[in-house]
Amino acid sequence: MSRTEPAGTPLGDRFHLYDTTLRDGAQREGISYSIADKFAVARLLDDLGVGFIEGGWPGAMPKDTEFFARAAAGELTLRHAVLVAFGSTRRAGLSVTEDPQVRALLDSQAPVVTLVAKSDVRHIERALRVDVDEACAMVRDTVSFLVSEGRRVFVDAEHFFDGYAHDPDTALRVIDAAGQAGADVVVLCDTNGGQLPLGIAETVREVADRTGLRLGIHCQDDTGCAVANSIAAVQAGATHVQCTANGYGERAGNADLFVVAGNLVAKLGMPVLPEGRAAELTRTAHALAEIANIAPDTHQAYVGASAFAHKAGLHASAIKVDPLLYNHIDPAVVGNDMRVLVTEMAGRASLELKGAQLGVDLADKPEAASSALKKVKALEAEGWSFEAADASLELLLRAEADDVPVEAPFRLESYRVVLEHRVDGEVVSEATVKVHVGGERVIATAEGNGPVHALDAALRQALRGHLSWLDSVELADYKVRILAGKPGTDAVTRVLVESSDGERTWTTVGVHANIVEASWMALCDALVHKSLRMRDANDADTATQVADTTAQAADTAAQVARGADASASR
Repeated sequence: MSRTEPAGTPLGDRFHLYDTTLRDGAQREGISYSIADKFAVARLLDDLGVGFIEGGWPGAMPKDTEFFARAAAGELTLRHAVLVAFGSTRRAGLSVTEDPQVRALLDSQAPVVTLVAKSDVRHIERALRVDVDEACAMVRDTVSFLVSEGRRVFVDAEHFFDGYAHDPDTALRVIDAAGQAGADVVVLCDTNGGQLPLGIAETVREVADRTGLRLGIHCQDDTGCAVANSIAAVQAGATHVQCTANGYGERAGNADLFVVAGNLVAKLGMPVLPEGRAAELTRTAHALAEIANIAPDTHQAYVGASAFAHKAGLHASAIKVDPLLYNHIDPAVVGNDMRVLVTEMAGRASLELKGAQLGVDLADKPEAASSALKKVKALEAEGWSFEAADASLELLLRAEADDVPVEAPFRLESYRVVLEHRVDGEVVSEATVKVHVGGERVIATAEGNGPVHALDAALRQALRGHLSWLDSVELADYKVRILAGKPGTDAVTRVLVESSDGERTWTTVGVHANIVEASWMALCDALVHKSLRMRDANDADTATQVADTTAQAADTAAQVARGADASASR
């Protein structure tokens, strides 16, 4: 079998971006990938453009065995990556050709095999219970056998850094055995995650000088340094780096694929992903979080929602001049966006930038911007939070910019909510709303499993015949927080409502001493915001139609003129 070079990566086989989400990442507490999940993860990683995807441990895990069998049968087609099977060396005292686990690696049909081998003498003698000679023979026999069968072999030297510090000769003997037997890469593993960057770099350089082997790096995050350690190893000469999506893994996790790749691309200028794919880092990180059923880390470097979010007014003032004054890179490089957060810490520059993002121009309206800023600060002091409620902020800014209140599609007369505990133990809320909409007074009643649900249902029932877009809007999320009041005042409730129309989501906020009233405020803002967007869309359509009609009229006039000219010339 010929050597398989990762397709699409500009560095080709000179540098390996190796992902082990499906094996090492799956060891994170709370993650359990189904086979369908594994295929979905592999396709996303391949689409991103990583060089190698470690699919699991065939022979040791039935699910992984099935995954490789189905992949070999044609269910997984990779355009950029090469599929890797993970396993261990032959067992002590057993011929490599008779070891069922080694046979399972061959049966997986993966073109690349990564073998784990202990390189710390303490683990060799206490865990494997063999001497160093036998440990080296286990590595040598398994690597040479797999190479003879046409497989490309990488060797993970487990506990290498701890072992090298304790007994460097033994650690070097193990990786030398791998290299002499034909392993392409020897991966130095910080298995316990206890190393720091300077120590990692020093050891990588020293081992490279002493062995001449091609070295890789695998770091756990127990000191919070997995990414820094990985980058330090690359700068010291490692040309193969192992990572997991979003840093998933056992204990504190592994080196985060997206942060490592972001650093390699943006800071070291290494084209480790195919052209244009770095811009998919953020999308891929979030998609893989969804598959793992883990909320994305909003503060994750490069790809987190808050990675380029700015709250301080001082930052916003500088960003208004040049976004790179407070961003270490252009967020678009990794597919992310810059956000300006508006809170009581905001200055006018923050508000103007945020307004521009929301489509509200305050730059030429200093009085409106100042008035809006005063209102934001006053409301924030009362418990409102606009950094998480862009839709409510947009309504406030529009009202100030246009100097008129934003028109709601309905007017409330009154509402009432009652709670009924029934004899069978069921608790039901019932809401009645009286609204004026479309020139009519409408009364509607509905039940729900809680007061807010009932109120939302009653309002929808009252408005359904008047707002054609209403059925497309649904309540996507609802968050409540009780805020301590100022001295001498009662606590207040802040409600955040996230709404969706299937194409986009928006968040609104309400604050009041009464949770139902706070919820009503947020629900109303959600519908007002949607109504406003629908009005803007209709205005844009009308403008387009007028422009088209004008253009058609101009074309007709031009044709008539040309006809008249032709008649005159005859």
